[in-house]
Amino acid sequence: MVTSTSAPTPATTPSPFRRIVTISLAVIAALVVAFFVFASLYTDFLWFDQLGFESVLLTQWTARVVMFVVGFAGMAVPVWLAIFLAYRLRPVYARLSSQLDRYQEVVEPLRRLAMWGIPVFFGFFAGFAASSQWETAWLWANGTPTSDADPLFGLDTGFYMFAMPFYAGVVGFASATVLISLLVTALVAYLYGSVRIGQGELRISKPARIQLAITAGVYLLVQAASLWLDRYFTMVEQGSRITGPGYAGVNAVIPAQTILSIVAALVAILFFVTAVIGRWRYPLIATALLIVTSLVIGVGYPWAVTTFQVRPNEQALEMDYYQRNVDATRAAYGLDGIEKVPFAAETDAAAGQLRDDADTTASIRLMDPGIIGPTVQQLQQYRAYYGFEDTLDVDRYEVDGETQDTVVAVRELDMDELDADARTWNNTTLVYTHGYGMVAAKGNERTNEGEPVFIEGGIPSSGALSDLEYEPRVYFGENNPEYSIVGAPEGADPVELDYPAGEEGASQTNTTFSGDGGPSVGSFFNRVLYALKFQSEQILFSDYVNEESQILYDRDPLTRVQKAAPYLTLDNDPYPSVVDGRIVWIVDGYTTSATYPYSSQVSLSQAISDSTNPTPNLLIDEINYIRNSVKATVDAYDGSVTLYAWDEEDPVLETWQKIYPNTIKPIDEMSGELMSHVRYPTDLFKVQRAMLGTYHVDNARAFYQRDNAWTTPNDPTSDQQLQPPYYLSMRMPGQDEATFSMFTTFIPDGGTRNVLMGYLAVDSDAGADAGSVREDYGKLTMLEISADTTVPGPGQVQNSFNSDSQIANEMNILTIGASDVSLGNLLTLPVGGGLLYVQPVYVQSTGGTSYPLLRKVLVAFGDQLAFEDTLAEALDELFGGDSGADTGDEDVTPVDPETEQPTEPEQPEEPTQPTPPSSDTYEQALADAQTAIEAKKAALEEGDMVAYAEADADLTEAVERLLAFLDDTGAAEETPAE
Repeated sequence: MVTSTSAPTPATTPSPFRRIVTISLAVIAALVVAFFVFASLYTDFLWFDQLGFESVLLTQWTARVVMFVVGFAGMAVPVWLAIFLAYRLRPVYARLSSQLDRYQEVVEPLRRLAMWGIPVFFGFFAGFAASSQWETAWLWANGTPTSDADPLFGLDTGFYMFAMPFYAGVVGFASATVLISLLVTALVAYLYGSVRIGQGELRISKPARIQLAITAGVYLLVQAASLWLDRYFTMVEQGSRITGPGYAGVNAVIPAQTILSIVAALVAILFFVTAVIGRWRYPLIATALLIVTSLVIGVGYPWAVTTFQVRPNEQALEMDYYQRNVDATRAAYGLDGIEKVPFAAETDAAAGQLRDDADTTASIRLMDPGIIGPTVQQLQQYRAYYGFEDTLDVDRYEVDGETQDTVVAVRELDMDELDADARTWNNTTLVYTHGYGMVAAKGNERTNEGEPVFIEGGIPSSGALSDLEYEPRVYFGENNPEYSIVGAPEGADPVELDYPAGEEGASQTNTTFSGDGGPSVGSFFNRVLYALKFQSEQILFSDYVNEESQILYDRDPLTRVQKAAPYLTLDNDPYPSVVDGRIVWIVDGYTTSATYPYSSQVSLSQAISDSTNPTPNLLIDEINYIRNSVKATVDAYDGSVTLYAWDEEDPVLETWQKIYPNTIKPIDEMSGELMSHVRYPTDLFKVQRAMLGTYHVDNARAFYQRDNAWTTPNDPTSDQQLQPPYYLSMRMPGQDEATFSMFTTFIPDGGTRNVLMGYLAVDSDAGADAGSVREDYGKLTMLEISADTTVPGPGQVQNSFNSDSQIANEMNILTIGASDVSLGNLLTLPVGGGLLYVQPVYVQSTGGTSYPLLRKVLVAFGDQLAFEDTLAEALDELFGGDSGADTGDEDVTPVDPETEQPTEPEQPEEPTQPTPPSSDTYEQALADAQTAIEAKKAALEEGDMVAYAEADADLTEAVERLLAFLDDTGAAEETPAE
């Protein structure tokens, strides 16, 4: 039988053309990826360079590269050396098992790759991990002594804040490196016969023994260093009651760690001896004893001391350590200078009782910044594409020679409300580029209709602030398009919408940005980079982008300050002020630490959370040290960032200034006008009040007993969130004059008693002298309410308001017609020898106005209540017919806005594209006037007062145009009067 098989098909030779194409595509793909990475990095540099903080970015890049190299080399070199030595010192004629032979057959072809690949693999991981910790290394290298020593070891507290975290990182890195080296040494030694296991015994060659013993000894030395360092970490560890070691920690835990560290070092020496003499018994027995010792003296002994010595005698043994915690915590949070004032509160109201506090009552804020946002929006918005923050800000200005507390906001762009047809790339990028103008209202006054009394507003802006001749355009704020492109050659027609009004009947005024606010996109190369960054080809091809164009992005004040000073934790409430002819955003920056010895930690996010800021999102949360070390400003026109060293003695700030030199200006360079708008920061005050709930006591015994612990009350109008602090110009008991300050209250912690225990104020007036902070700025004053008098807390007062039958009836009247009633901030004021509660009541009518108006005021003093149309009337009702107080609404005659509709501002025509306004005609103006008259009649018949006001504004605008034609052409003689 003849059989045949076909010859095997020869292997196909790879086509040279296919190989060239594959390599070319791979190279092109790599170049594309590299260019995208370059575009991202280079645009970052352009942004920082334009801002003047390029050194910040270069410092970060340099530090990350250096730390990556150090981390890579620190891991890769020892691991490579371990593999190299284990292979080089292998026995040449070792008798291997068949299984190891098979392992070697698999491993040997990959040996060279593994020898280099494994170290590189671990090196990359270590390098990236080290680069992410560059700040820890730089803080250690630039650490500033604090001149304060801890009470246990006597070390400078700067050691704990700057050096200890770095040493811990080094020890952890070294431990991981040595352990990996030990594991790969054992693996290679086993594969190549240096370590043999069989027939119930373990055989190790002399070279392998030396390498393994030395590596194990080094590992134990590292563990000894770690145990020694753990002694210092006890100073920042949270215990059951305090941070830092108590009696058991000082007398059991720390001595145990010291002993274990010494024992570990001795065991390491035994491993080194084994490398020489070859006896494994001694180090292995010593290692077992080390483990047993760690259990006995590291766990058992502290437990025994705590159980049998401390708990039965806790008050006697722990007081010194509790006192350390109290002192350190108060120092770390800036509470050690607080002034406590006993306060025996009056609860009976009598005529004329508030006469001595007239300067305080005159400043009581009736305009709640958390409620009147929609009101300001309606009265000052002008166009749908303008908007204001929901919660407005509080500031103060000099008006008619007197300092006036104000509620302020800036008119910013709200592109979400722009007409959908107008949301073209040209409009959203080139036309609608900025907001316009500042809006300010008196905090203590209202109109007859219940509206705010504006001291600045309108488009174009007018009022007390405009008299300062400030730049009203807002290119940088809290709400902006993702990016805008601005700038044009001199003489070019402006395309940016400045504001929706103009001269000679024009419906808008255009402008061209003339500042230096963003990187240039005048060159083709930069346009390509930013087209890639923002995934927008229009940047590359638009004719409106020219050689003078700049691109504005990252325009939020917090974002800009955070990028310029990445080491700061920023306050969540930046606020705008008119300073030296510009609108600037003022931002408070904090330096923090989590390793201040003996200071208790606090969750920053929980401490600053309240009804106005319910869900803060923070990168750094657990802290035990905080300082308001930097005041920053962001120019609303050109986005320039200026940092001022507010707390020049803060060691953390001094250290960061060494890392980022020449980025912070001394406080001497702060102008007097800026100083007059600086205030004590909200978030710092919230953190301090969170700590004062427990640490308002200054002795260990009171702290231990915890029978006088306080807490911040919940917001009476939002029971699931804390009540926010509030700014007011008020004279505290013992002060000579009213001062702009921030206030909060305390009630007992735990239980259901909602009575007032403490009242905290902080002086928030920095003065108005250039480069000089007013002496009392930042002074904390605590009124400690006498236990002999029960003063109702905010929740109890709110409950009294809600349950009073007469007030309830009047509230029901306010809700007639499906109106909504909103309760404003419940303010607590120490006046008249007691504590006065004031709460404005707002009504938003669905049948008339569509925004909240101040209609009533609730007041309480002791157990007495009043509910009247104005604060003046309510105080007189409460205090025997004549309170003696001055208020901001004494001359107000309230009217019902259902019958007397407040007039809304003129609403000029909305522009939709970057073209100059077309010329008007007399016939068109006449037709517009007729249309407006008909719209007014229809709105009046339907009872729609908002539409009526809009039609009235349109009629006014049409009449003005007609008058302009009369002046120019005399057309009135040709047209019969209506």
